[in-house]
Amino acid sequence: MIPELYSQVALNCDVPSAKLKRGDMATYIDLLEHPLGEEAGAVLEVFNALGDSIAVVTVPLSAIEPLRAEHIPTVRYW
Repeated sequence: MIPELYSQVALNCDVPSAKLKRGDMATYIDLLEHPLGEEAGAVLEVFNALGDSIAVVTVPLSAIEPLRAEHIPTVRYW
């Protein structure tokens, strides 16, 4: 799945290096092709509840999914 630029996505796995957890929402901001033809990367910007940018990370495309009606936003401390 390649999302539309600047769309909201959800992580489907933890990203410990960035303190992000499965289910966290992020904005998809770019696609990075792998130089050896392997899985492309998704560049994501993560915002806190007030809209401040708190992280920019790159994850494999398979680590994100589109938001769905059954997703529930939650509050947790970063």
